[in-house]
Amino acid sequence: MPILPGSTVGMLGGGQLGRMFVSAARAMGYDVIVLDPDPSSPAGGLATEHIASDFDDTDALDRLAQRCAVITTEFENIPAVALAYLAKSVPVHPSARVLHIAQHRKLEKQFFRDQGLATANFIAIESNTDLDAARRFEFPAILKTAMLGYDGKGQVNCESYDDLVSAFEQVGKKPCVLEQRINLACEVSVVLCRTQQGEVNCFPIAENSHANAILDVTLVPASISPQQADQAIAAATRIANGLDYCGVLAVEFFISSDGAVLVNEMAPRPHNSGHYTLDACDTSQFEQQLRVICDLPAGSSRQHTPVAMLNLMGDIWPDGATPRWDEVLKLESAKLHLYGKTEARPARKMGHVNCLGATLDDAKALLQKVRETLSPV
Repeated sequence: MPILPGSTVGMLGGGQLGRMFVSAARAMGYDVIVLDPDPSSPAGGLATEHIASDFDDTDALDRLAQRCAVITTEFENIPAVALAYLAKSVPVHPSARVLHIAQHRKLEKQFFRDQGLATANFIAIESNTDLDAARRFEFPAILKTAMLGYDGKGQVNCESYDDLVSAFEQVGKKPCVLEQRINLACEVSVVLCRTQQGEVNCFPIAENSHANAILDVTLVPASISPQQADQAIAAATRIANGLDYCGVLAVEFFISSDGAVLVNEMAPRPHNSGHYTLDACDTSQFEQQLRVICDLPAGSSRQHTPVAMLNLMGDIWPDGATPRWDEVLKLESAKLHLYGKTEARPARKMGHVNCLGATLDDAKALLQKVRETLSPV
């Protein structure tokens, strides 16, 4: 049964992804209740109501379940047990099973392999015995903590086995995955939505570049071959179907220097590399999320304009002063999105700019103007 405008939807998590979801939902006539412990959360500030409680607060979860027709999430590190608890009384997308897999790199990579998909070579490092067995692993490699790693957190480059031993100590001997480093041609992502009836709708593939292990720029369309694009879309679709997924899902890929398409990781939510859809596509990834969790048809994912997306980090706030937004806004095809965060810090995502152009080269040139305008003097 479709959940129509006028209904109330719930959001676990109050960051920028939740904020953009709330904006899309309110524009379409829905009320949104956000549950997030941060009293100044970006999403909570726009929501109909903000419940400032921990995600494992069963009283708060009960309040949310009683008042919402459906509940979704804005990041994957919500406790899976909270979703399982909510699902006893209200539809929840994505499911607790999906988050359980996505929260643990070993489970995630094994799931990809179980779907018949190629990944970089990897082994689990969970004990000194595993560490000793890794002597035979092919270096260079990257040690990644199995849980709570994102934007480069919990990752250590290892050029040799001796580096691995030190890295395992450095991360506190937490369960890890050791992953072979790939000779990269580029990195891309597929953002898709899957309906409750199993229909998959993919946005155009995004090409991503990083700075300090954090997404810096996204270009769409991506500069990969049609065959590689087909492989990536087929792999992402297989993952979504294998999870019996409902909602928006992002799947990141490595394109190796020899042309192989390797699954890297997934995010069971809208994704930073999908922010271009806000200005360059018929339907944004946030509207798609709302549509499919409410059992409505997906919107068109057609891209109507080439786009280059620039992430805005806290580093561009010069000594706490306001960046030169007036100069950015003189560039009429530069679309500014700020996340309502109260404190700018280095390496903190504060917003993004979608740079539109008649061609991708035009969009890239505009992005460079924006970057130069916002560079600290």
